Amino acid sequence: MKIGVLGAGAWGTALAVNAAAQHEVRLWARDAAQHRSMHETRVNVRYLPEVQLPDAIVLCTGEPGAMLAGLDLVIVATPMSALREQLSALRDVNGPVAWLSKGVEPPMHASLGYGLLAHEIQATIAPELMAGVLSGPSFAQEVARGQPTALVAASPHAEVRDLLVAAFHNPSLRVYANDDIVGVEVGGAVKNVLAIATGLADGLALGLNARAALITRGLAEMTRLGVALGARAETFMGLSGLGDLVLTATGDLSRNRKVGLLLAQGLDARQAVASLGHVAEGVYCARAVVQRAAHLGVEMPIATAVVALLDGQVKPEEAVARLMGREPGSEASLAGS
Repeated sequence: MKIGVLGAGAWGTALAVNAAAQHEVRLWARDAAQHRSMHETRVNVRYLPEVQLPDAIVLCTGEPGAMLAGLDLVIVATPMSALREQLSALRDVNGPVAWLSKGVEPPMHASLGYGLLAHEIQATIAPELMAGVLSGPSFAQEVARGQPTALVAASPHAEVRDLLVAAFHNPSLRVYANDDIVGVEVGGAVKNVLAIATGLADGLALGLNARAALITRGLAEMTRLGVALGARAETFMGLSGLGDLVLTATGDLSRNRKVGLLLAQGLDARQAVASLGHVAEGVYCARAVVQRAAHLGVEMPIATAVVALLDGQVKPEEAVARLMGREPGSEASLAGS
């Protein structure tokens, strides 16, 4: 199979490395200097400096149109902020397209009031595409090293789901198909926001009880939003829900968790992001998640506290106090945490 990966960040490069054991892979880098460095060293120095690029990976740059010819599958491996641009450029592609992006786009116009998930962006600007998403609990470094990982291939199209499984299912990477693209994308977006909250709690040394409570009640928030958007509740008990949340909220490689730890040390959001040197999607989509929830009348107190913290409206200890000071309620209720 011939696979094209648009985006040479950590995740795009890792997936290309993993797939190259079985397929011909073309990896496109937007930045010409990065492409030149990767071509000369066969290493992605900035994102995966310890991983050698296999010979089966063909490196590309410039206008991506030329690399698309003859591909069986196109993977968009860009941050959420660049997804709209990439999908617009791919609207005339005949074959299947899938993205790795996790998040919610900020509102395009103030009057709209809320932003879109990835599949909603695709439906708006490239509705003819046969498209889907590859998501789930996965750190790029571990995927590139061939360590055991399980992902979800979600799409309303069975052909896309089947092709994603055929492309990436291998001895180190297990891929499960799911037709609930709404649930898979909500899980991928919200878990980043919740990981900031969990990192904050750990940074404040609130204990393992607090971490467990945040993960569990965060899962409830995620599920409420997803169900309100038309997802199936059971999706959030799977890899793209609970699985991705546990990994991102507790793993030391999690950039969003790291943001929470840095906020607990007294850094503001700008300083925390700058210290990472990489994108932390939870910072950029937290407000969009809360806006979408408000539009639907869904209560998300943990995500709301994260937005207030990122905006500098509250101190870390105040954010915790707000959550602990909420009125008691029923655990089984879908109305609130």
